[in-house]
Amino acid sequence: MSSLYGSGHANAQVAAVNSAVMQASGSESKATTTMAVRPLKEPAEIEAYLRKEFADDPILVEIAWCESRFKQFNPDGTVVRGRVNSKDVGLMQINERFHAEDAVEKGYDIYTVEGNIAFGKYLHDKFGTDPWKLSRKCWGQSGDIAKK
Repeated sequence: MSSLYGSGHANAQVAAVNSAVMQASGSESKATTTMAVRPLKEPAEIEAYLRKEFADDPILVEIAWCESRFKQFNPDGTVVRGRVNSKDVGLMQINERFHAEDAVEKGYDIYTVEGNIAFGKYLHDKFGTDPWKLSRKCWGQSGDIAKK
């Protein structure tokens, strides 16, 4: 496996994410017992996963909504990039300039839904909401996103 994904880290993340989505949606799946899993792509699936995964930390759901509207990919399949800063990528708008090397070293692929979410959680655990301070006007309000 390439160093971009680390040693099996990405496959385990995909399996865990798919399991959580199936549970959140009420579906049962045996897909998580094998490595043949379907990556998350649709905003509704991503939102369901985030709500389950971040139930104790709903600000991350709100940040994801504000940053990308729960989208990792554009309709043409390219990764969503920031409108203000094109170095911000994906669902959590992880900045390549500041975080790409660290993400690779830790085994996260920020260009996938699963890796972007996991690295966003890592950043939040380490720095709080500071990496997303420029979008505070959106997620800093006590809006409906985190309360759902």
